Amino acid sequence: MPVRLPRPKPFRFCVQASAPPAGLTGTAADGPAWRELARRVEALGYDTLSVADHLDAQLAPTPALVAAAEATSTLRVGALVWCNDYHHPVVLAKEAATIDLLSDGRLEFGLGAGWMTTDYTEAGIALDPPATRVDRLTEAVGIVRRLLDGETVDHEGTHYRVSGHRLTPRPVQARVPILVGGGGRRVLSAAARLADVVGLNVNLAAGRIDERAGPNATVDATERKLAWIADAAGDRYDDLELQTRVHVTAVTDDRDGVAALHAPALGISPDAALASPHALAGTVDQLVDTVVERRERFGISVVTIGVEAFEDFAPVVARLAGT
Repeated sequence: MPVRLPRPKPFRFCVQASAPPAGLTGTAADGPAWRELARRVEALGYDTLSVADHLDAQLAPTPALVAAAEATSTLRVGALVWCNDYHHPVVLAKEAATIDLLSDGRLEFGLGAGWMTTDYTEAGIALDPPATRVDRLTEAVGIVRRLLDGETVDHEGTHYRVSGHRLTPRPVQARVPILVGGGGRRVLSAAARLADVVGLNVNLAAGRIDERAGPNATVDATERKLAWIADAAGDRYDDLELQTRVHVTAVTDDRDGVAALHAPALGISPDAALASPHALAGTVDQLVDTVVERRERFGISVVTIGVEAFEDFAPVVARLAGT
């Protein structure tokens, strides 16, 4: 039976960056290079620049997003994603509203359960079982949503207590879009119930991306995830955007060679790697066709690529963004 998909949405293309890539003005960690990156991403027609929330050699998301917004005029900015375990939802909602205010309404709010083992180990933060982290995330998203929507929140939950709090400042957007994603049924079901954008990702329960992630990146695995989302979303399914993080992007005349190179590290065959929504390889014409086909097959309209490929991939963006 074909997988039910939400109502088709126009394409949006996003760049995920933890710091400016080599070759931009200044060093990889300085302010001018980061602001120049944001301006180039905007000029090439991308919709959003996003930052992850890890404790390794990268920029912290909140100040990086503010700086990117200040350097641009139309580019949306967002976290992909803030780690819920590092932030209290009331404090994070205030930061989100402030970013939305300072950017004139250009924030996309992404929140995740946390997964990178080294972050937790190095910071001495307890890494609870996945079910606990997802339950805590679900509770936090509900609090943030209510605060961003202007409610006065009283909440007595398993993980958080909030007493009569009303968020200030107010965000500019009437509804700040919330993105939640992952690779497991529990987190994708929560995203389907609570988020505006559902991110399809590989299952990261192992704490790192390696050969254990590949089998969760296949076409069959993706269709299972879509069935979970459709079941949990109910009547709101048609309004959801589906997003994916593309972990391997290569504009090349040798797509088979790229697949053969990367597939073993993911524990899947080259053919499975080429069919995965988490990889893109081929000429510009091939990539345009692939992106369109994946919207038709999986409903994916928000495509996020890594910063290392954003310039090579720009011709695809020019042809498809907004269509």
